[in-house]
Amino acid sequence: MRQIFATLVTGVLILFSYSAADARSPSNEADLKSHRYYENRDHHWVHSPSQTFSGQRPPEASALCADGSYSFSEHWSGTCSHHGGVAR
Repeated sequence: MRQIFATLVTGVLILFSYSAADARSPSNEADLKSHRYYENRDHHWVHSPSQTFSGQRPPEASALCADGSYSFSEHWSGTCSHHGGVAR
């Protein structure tokens, strides 16, 4: 049982290190309220939609979601899903 648990933990750590290394972080990440990422259909790690502390649009943002979050999506389909859709 311990060996299975150790293998699972090692797999999770490898997955986490892979995703963090390949993630494309916005240049002003400190201004973002959320620091989550997701893997898109091209297997790129993309910053999840996030609101900013300053209220300013991040330079890398691709859309403004209806809830005030900025999206960093690389594809039109699914942009701002779970955030009220695309406002702009």
